[in-house]
Amino acid sequence: MQNIEVTRQLAAWVVGLNNEDIPQAVRTEGVRTFVNWLGCAVGGAHHETVDRALEAVKLFAGEKRAQVIGREERLDELHAALMNGISSHVLDYDDTHLKTIIHPAGPVASAILAVAETRAVSGRDFLTALIAGVEVECRIGNSVYPHHYDRGWHITGTAGVFGAAAATGRLLGLDETQMVWALGIAATQSSGLREMFGTMCKSFHPGRAAQNGAMAAFLAKAGFDSSMRSIEAPRGWANVLSTKQDYSEILDGLGRNWESALNTYKPYACGIVIHPAIDGCTQLREQLGGRVADIQSVALRTHPLVLELTGKKTPQTGLEGKFSVYHAAATALLHGDGTPTAFTDEMVRDPQVIALRDRVSAQADKAMHEDAVFITLTMQDGERIDLDVPHAIGSLERPLTDAMISEKFTRQSSPVIGADKTTALIEKAWSLETTADMRDLALSSAA
Repeated sequence: MQNIEVTRQLAAWVVGLNNEDIPQAVRTEGVRTFVNWLGCAVGGAHHETVDRALEAVKLFAGEKRAQVIGREERLDELHAALMNGISSHVLDYDDTHLKTIIHPAGPVASAILAVAETRAVSGRDFLTALIAGVEVECRIGNSVYPHHYDRGWHITGTAGVFGAAAATGRLLGLDETQMVWALGIAATQSSGLREMFGTMCKSFHPGRAAQNGAMAAFLAKAGFDSSMRSIEAPRGWANVLSTKQDYSEILDGLGRNWESALNTYKPYACGIVIHPAIDGCTQLREQLGGRVADIQSVALRTHPLVLELTGKKTPQTGLEGKFSVYHAAATALLHGDGTPTAFTDEMVRDPQVIALRDRVSAQADKAMHEDAVFITLTMQDGERIDLDVPHAIGSLERPLTDAMISEKFTRQSSPVIGADKTTALIEKAWSLETTADMRDLALSSAA
């Protein structure tokens, strides 16, 4: 497939996609994606990371036309997209496409909700744009994963910019050539380094992808051109940023097999590969009751990616704690908690947590699935307790229900915008397909 016009065919599909082309089951999952994203964006809106970013960008923001989710401030569309992308990801509580570990909604929904505020966009058209953007970024991610990720790229940022460009381009009514340009302009802005995990920059990646993707679509609409083969050319995105290029992952089954239908939603506010350990340790806590204090050691057998991504033994901040399987196991055993309260600066530095964390060990096993863990507790009296978790809660095999997503939304949003506004916002979010004008929904998210 090396000579196939990958970028052009993908652009043509995005432009030609109709609402009716998307199966209802896929649209239903798209609504779940949106609801989960919105709750995360409100929940993270007043994080220190967002405060600092907003303080910086206010100096450069243009006309106040788009809502910063969960706050009172309004900015221009591009800066609102940036801020919404940061807030939706800063708690590491957002959605995950498990095949690539892309967090799909952050770049896409953050861009198009900001853009939708400046034009009359129905919820149905918004949903189609969201699904198209998620499909684009996940298929592009599939074509280079895991080699691209293993090299050190943060794939949510690098692939997410394509999704934001495609989805925004739909709302702007780009033609096929303009959409090709938009994907090219997105490609040349693609970035995000895994070195930044555990810092404020990690959430900057989906925010910047949203902002850059939206900018790509606006530039293309104005006639700003790019390479027509930005993805597949010898010096294009896939060849420069990865040693694997499987373009069949982008084009095969396009419009028939839906990557967007494979999205999952986090029950825990941290790196996805830690979730099996939290799930298992929470189960063990319920089993042990007061005997948690008698644990002598905790041994985890995990997929190698767990230690590669979340092997921080002595995290010093809440953000670093999100990338410590040792901290996550300790807080789950002590408090049964994997929500944002488990990953604060205070919790990471709590002496009781540190004492148990220091007794947690982890061993990589290539035979383990990424969403599995085998846990062995050794008690002070010598008793050994084993637990096998083949699939963590929140995985495709054990998905969160709509009720669980609503509960998660409420838990995040109520402290930010209040219980009454949260209840009304959740109802509007679940009614996305029948929303007449997305501006009303965006304004309803303001603090």
